[in-house]
Amino acid sequence: MTQDPIDTVVARVRAVYSRWRRDTPVSQMRADWDALFDVEVDAEVEPVAACPVPCHWIRPAGTRRDAVIIYLHGGGYRVGSVASHRDLMARLATAAGVQVLGVDYRLAPEHPLPAAIDDAVAVLDWLEQIGIAPECTAVAGDSAGGGLAISAMLSRLKDGKPSPAAAYLMSAWTDLTASGASYTERSELDPIHQRHLILAMAQGALGADRAADDPRWSPLHAPRDLFGRLPPMLLQVGERETLVSDTVDFAMRAQAEGAPVQFEIWPGMIHVFQQFAGDLPQAHEAIAAGGHFIARHLAPAAKTE
Repeated sequence: MTQDPIDTVVARVRAVYSRWRRDTPVSQMRADWDALFDVEVDAEVEPVAACPVPCHWIRPAGTRRDAVIIYLHGGGYRVGSVASHRDLMARLATAAGVQVLGVDYRLAPEHPLPAAIDDAVAVLDWLEQIGIAPECTAVAGDSAGGGLAISAMLSRLKDGKPSPAAAYLMSAWTDLTASGASYTERSELDPIHQRHLILAMAQGALGADRAADDPRWSPLHAPRDLFGRLPPMLLQVGERETLVSDTVDFAMRAQAEGAPVQFEIWPGMIHVFQQFAGDLPQAHEAIAAGGHFIARHLAPAAKTE
């Protein structure tokens, strides 16, 4: 009997997790995670220092250079990088027709939160400094990177700065307290992420003496007035995720304040299924939808004579 593609994906992820022990160095975890997604991409990849956060331009042929999608990778604020997400970023760039700027923000435990938020905000500020206006900027991210994208936008809004034109977020981690109903209601459906693991990742990201419900890194708990100032956002989450509440609860609160936020629950899919576009046709469809969403909300390209 042929194995279901989603089961193949789950087995690959579990194989990586099974190698990790309490004494596994974080450097090894990061190398293992990058290797899981090590594929060649059909895109120009160029490193750049974004004042001074290390980033990479991901530019498939024909993508716009007068607009940008800032991509913030997932990995629980502990693993993940531009390398682990290069394929996903290239596919999103192609779907949107826009270059992507992948951000290698600082990771815990060396740099606990809010270091990652500070880096994401710095990159948004830097883009304005080099002449890319907010209406030509979108943000995207998955898991911790999805929550990070929201946190960075809220931080700028709090400081009176404009938000990007749109956001596309996958399995966004918006509540480091893992308080949503789905952590229990979907625990048997999720083959990978259970609440105790999420809480352990949160503790590792925060370090000592930082509250998990702080709205700086748990944007689900942000002040109501900021929710209403968010840009158009598309959130996607897999049906087989304990983190479903992080998406649904956030989107519902934003909608209640008048923000143009919509969400999709993808049947049968797991956490950040979009990262497995080589295995899952649903990943292609989801990324295409995210790219089209971004493209619709960016300012049109300037006409040339």
